[in-house]
Amino acid sequence: MNLGLSGRLTRATIKSPLTPLFLLAAIVFGIVALMAIPREEEPQISVPMVDIIVQANGLKAPDAAELVTKPLEEIVKGINGVEHVYSQTQDDRVMVTARFFTGTSEDDAILRIHAKLRANYNRIPIGIPEPLIVGRGINDVAIVTMTLSPKPKAANRWNEKDLYELAGKLQAELVKVDNVGLTYISGGTPNEISVEPDPDKLALFGVTLQQLEAKIQGANRSFLVGQLREHGRMYEAIAGHTLSGVPDIGLLLVTTRDGRPVYVRDLARIVIGPSPAEHHAWSMARSDHWAAVPAVTVAFAKRAGANAVVVSDALVKRADALKGTLVPSDVNVEVTRDYGKTANDKANELLFHLGLATVSIVLLIWFAIGWREAGVTLIVIPTTILLTLFAADVMGYTINRVSLFALIFSIGILVDDAIVVVENIARHWAMNDGRDHMTAAIEAVAEVGNPTIVATLTVVTALLPMLFVSGMMGPYMAPIPANASVAMLFSFLVAMVVAPWALLKFSGKLRKRHAQEHHGEGRLGAFYRWLANPVVRSRRDAKRFLAYVAGATVLVCMLFITQNVTVKLLPFDNKSELQVLVDLREGATPEDTARVLFQTARVTETLPEVNSIQAYAGTAAPFNFNGLVRHYYLRSQPEMGDLQVNLTDKSNRSRESHAIALDLRKKLDAQTFPKGTVVKVVEVPPGPPVLSTLLAEIYGPDTKTRRAVAEETEKLFKFVPYIVDIDNSWGEPRPRLRISIDQDKLEYFGVEQSDVYDTLNALLGGQRVGYSHRGADRDPIEIVVREPKTDLSWSQKLASTPVPANAQPGNKAVVELGDVVSVMEEKGSPVIFRRDGHYADMVTAELAGEFESPIYGMFAVDKLVKSHDWGELRRPAILFHGQPTDEAKPSLLWDGEWEVTYVTFRDMGAAFLVAILGIYVLVVAQFGSFKLPLVILTPIPLTLIGIILGHWLFSAPFTATSMIGFIALAGIIVRNSILLVDFIRHGAKESGKTLREVLLDAGATRFRPILLTALAAMIGAATILGDPIFQGLAISLLFGLASSTVLTVLVIPAIYVWLRDADRSITARRWDE
Repeated sequence: MNLGLSGRLTRATIKSPLTPLFLLAAIVFGIVALMAIPREEEPQISVPMVDIIVQANGLKAPDAAELVTKPLEEIVKGINGVEHVYSQTQDDRVMVTARFFTGTSEDDAILRIHAKLRANYNRIPIGIPEPLIVGRGINDVAIVTMTLSPKPKAANRWNEKDLYELAGKLQAELVKVDNVGLTYISGGTPNEISVEPDPDKLALFGVTLQQLEAKIQGANRSFLVGQLREHGRMYEAIAGHTLSGVPDIGLLLVTTRDGRPVYVRDLARIVIGPSPAEHHAWSMARSDHWAAVPAVTVAFAKRAGANAVVVSDALVKRADALKGTLVPSDVNVEVTRDYGKTANDKANELLFHLGLATVSIVLLIWFAIGWREAGVTLIVIPTTILLTLFAADVMGYTINRVSLFALIFSIGILVDDAIVVVENIARHWAMNDGRDHMTAAIEAVAEVGNPTIVATLTVVTALLPMLFVSGMMGPYMAPIPANASVAMLFSFLVAMVVAPWALLKFSGKLRKRHAQEHHGEGRLGAFYRWLANPVVRSRRDAKRFLAYVAGATVLVCMLFITQNVTVKLLPFDNKSELQVLVDLREGATPEDTARVLFQTARVTETLPEVNSIQAYAGTAAPFNFNGLVRHYYLRSQPEMGDLQVNLTDKSNRSRESHAIALDLRKKLDAQTFPKGTVVKVVEVPPGPPVLSTLLAEIYGPDTKTRRAVAEETEKLFKFVPYIVDIDNSWGEPRPRLRISIDQDKLEYFGVEQSDVYDTLNALLGGQRVGYSHRGADRDPIEIVVREPKTDLSWSQKLASTPVPANAQPGNKAVVELGDVVSVMEEKGSPVIFRRDGHYADMVTAELAGEFESPIYGMFAVDKLVKSHDWGELRRPAILFHGQPTDEAKPSLLWDGEWEVTYVTFRDMGAAFLVAILGIYVLVVAQFGSFKLPLVILTPIPLTLIGIILGHWLFSAPFTATSMIGFIALAGIIVRNSILLVDFIRHGAKESGKTLREVLLDAGATRFRPILLTALAAMIGAATILGDPIFQGLAISLLFGLASSTVLTVLVIPAIYVWLRDADRSITARRWDE
C-alpha cells in the first residue's frame, strides 16, 4: 500500500520515544506562552495621528487657510505613509492632522512629520510662530483612570486646587510602576500666585503694567555668574535670589512717574490660590446619593507591548496602598476605568468557553465513537491550542477577544483532522481482517492522509487571504486568519503524530459495537441511505432536488433585499462605560455648560445601571480609542462639556450597554436644553472608530454653495426617525470683540504700538513672570500678573489702565488705554474644514432605533435628496467612495462607518474569490481533473441558506464576522466534499457496482465523520453565540454548517447522478472527468 506523506509520518512516530517528548514540549511551550503573552481587551490598532497646531494670530479663517493651511497641507501630503490630511482652520488658529496608514509606527510617524517640516521651515510665513507638533496613538489611550473626589461630608474642605495638588503627588508615586506610559490629569487647577493690578491705582501713581512685570520678573531672577576666590577656597558666585512668597512680592518697590517709590502691594492685590481657569470637573456617585463634589482624574497609559492586565493591576494595588498615607481618609479614589480588568475578565471568560468547547467535543466523540477516541481528542485539542498560543506569541499577537475567538471558532475545525484519523483507525480496527493494531492504524492514516492534507490546506487557503484586508479592520481581524491557519497546520501535525500514538496506547479489546458495524456505517450510514435514496433514484429526481436547493438559496438571499436581514460592520459590544457630549452655542460660558451637564446628569442618574458619573466642563474627559480618532482630547472650549458614565459590572445588570444608551438617548430627547445645544450619547464603538457613524461630506464650487447644500442636507437628516445626534462641522460664528488702535492718537500721545499690545496681553490673557520656589517635596508656584476674573469685561476701569507714552526719548508720561483704543463687537468666521486638499462641510449623525447601520440611513437620505425641492441650488451628486473629481457642481460623499464597511467587505469579497481560486488549484492538483473541483466547490453557496436564515431567526445583522464565518465555511465544506469525493473515487475502483451503489456506499461510510466534524465545529460556534460582536460568526458557523453539511452529502451525489447514468456499471475508465 502506498503510505504517502501522512502514512510515512505516522509510521515513523507511532512507536517513537520522541513522540511523548514532542507532546510534553508542546504543552510546556504553550503554557509558558499562555503566561507570557500580554492580555488586552481588543487588538491594538496602530493608527498614528499627528496634529500640527499653528497660532495664526490676527488672521481670519479664510486668510489663515490661504497663508498657512494650504502650504502646510502640501508639505504633509508628500510624507511617505500619510493616508489622509485633514485641516480645521479657525480665526487665529490652524490645525492640520496627518493620519497615517494603519500599522505605521507612531514614533516613525512623528519623526517623519518633524523632519519634513524642518526641511521646509523657509516656507513658514512672516509672523507665524513655529508649529506645535502633537503625536497621538493607541499607546496614549489610558488603560486606568482614577478619580479623586472628597467624601460628601468633607466637600467644603476640598477644592479643585487641593485635589489637583493631591493628584499630582499620586501621579508622581504611580509613575514608578513598571511599564507606565503617558500620564496626565483631567480637571482641577494648579496653585498660583496672582498679582492682580488695580487699573485705578496704576493710573493714580502713574505706573504701567510693563514696569510692574519687569520689577517682579527682575526681582525673581537667580543665576550662576562665575567663580570667586575667598579664604583660599573657590566659591561659585550666584547673583540674585527668587521670591519665596506673597510677602516678598508685596514689598517690592516700584518707582512712580514723579520719582517716588511705591510698594507692589499698593498697586495690586497679591493672592495665592487656584488659577482662574475656565474649566471645572465634578464627580457624582450612587453610593453618595448623587451629591456633586469637585473632582480630578488621573489617567495612566501603558508602554507599547506591555501587558495591560499586569500594569493596571500594579497601579490599582499601589493606589490602594497609598490610601490613608498619601491620600487622606476623607478623599475617595475611584477607579473609573480599568481596561486591564475588563481585558482579563474577557480573556478568562473566553478561556472558559474554550475549555467548555473542548469538553463538549470530547463528550461528543465519546458518545459517537468511544472513550479511547475521546481520550485521544482530549490530548489533541489542548496540544494544538497550546502550540497555536506559542506561535501567536512568536508572531507578536496578544491574548485579546479576537485572537481567543479565533481559537474558539477554530477548535471545531482543528479537531477535524483528528476525528477523521481516529474514526478511520477505529473503522479499520473493526474490520478484524488479521492485521495488528499498529499496521491497521498506519494504513488507516494513509487511506485518509492525502485528502486530509488537501482538506487542511483548503481551510488554510480560505482563511489566509483575510490577512490582506486593508484599512483599520485589517489588523483588527488579522488574529483570526493568522491563528486559525496556524492551528490548522498544527492540528494536521498532531493528528498524524500524536493521535495514532495515543490511540495505540489506549487500545485494548474492542467493543462489540465496532465489530457489528458494517465497516463504520452503522445506524448513521443506514440513515444516510434512507435520506439519499430518493435523491439519487433517477436523473430527474436529482435535477429536481438540485433545482429546489438552488431556488432555496436564491429565496433566502432575498431577505437582504426585504431588509429582514440587515448589514452592518459590527454590532455594539457590552461595555462598562458611556459618554455624553454636550456642545452649547459658541460663546457660552462654563457656567452655562455646567448647568446643562448637571441637567443631563440628573437624567442619567435615573438609570439603575449607572454606578457613577464624572462631569467635565470646558475640559476633556480622559480619552479612549474612539476619542483618539475623533480628537476628543481637544475639547477644551468653554461651551464644551463631557459626561463620563460608568456602569455597574456586566454580571450585576441585565441590560447591555447599548440598550442602556438607547434608553438614555430617549430620556435626553425629552429634555429641553438651551437653543443651539447638541447633546450626543457616545458609545464605545465595536472595532475601529470613525469620525462619525453617519458622515456626509459636502463638496462644491464655493463656500456659499457648500454651506447652503450642507444646511439643506442637515434638514433632510432630521426627517429620518432613526438618524439621531445630528451635528455639523461649521457651527456658529464665535462672538468676538475687536480692540482697534487709533494710529493718529498713538502719534499724538507718543505711545509705542507694542506697549499697547503688551498692556492688552497682560490685562486680558495674563503674563507669567516666573516661579516661587518652596524647597524639597513642594511644587513651585507660578507667578502670574493678571486681572481677576470678575474684572474681565470691557469697562471704564480697564480703559483707565496706564500705557507708557515714551515714544520720544526722555518722556516719562503715561496715557490711559482707553485714549488710544476703541472696542467693537464682530462675528467670527465659521470653521473651515478641508480633507486631502478639498474644501468640505460635514454633517454628522448616529443611528438608533429601527436601523443602526449607516447604509440604511444613507439610502433614506438619498431618497430624500432626490425628492427634495432644492430651489435655486443644484441637487448634489451622491458619491459612495472617493472624493469628487469635478467640484464645479455640488456633491455629497458618504464617509464614516460606511467607508470602513465598504473597504472591509470589498477586501473580504476579494479574499473570498482568491480563496476559491486557491482551493480550486489545490483540488485540481489532488484529483488531476478540471471538472471535478467544480463539483466539489458547488456546495459553498449552499451555506448561505443556513447563514441567512440563522441571522433572520436571531434578528441579528450580517456583519464582518458573519462574512468571516462564510469564508471559513468555504474551506470546511470543501474539506468534507473532498473526503466524500475521494471515497467515491475509491469505491469506483470496485468493478461491478453501479454509480448509485458507489455513491450510497461512499456517503454511508463518510457520513459519520463528516457529521462529527460538523458537530464539533458547531459546538465551538455555540459557545460564542452570546458575544455581541462575534455572534455573526457563531451564527454563520452554526446554521451554515447545519444546512451545508446535510446538503453537501446529498448535492454532490445528485450532481453525479445528473451528469452520469446512475444505473450503469462502473468501468475502469476515468468516469469522474
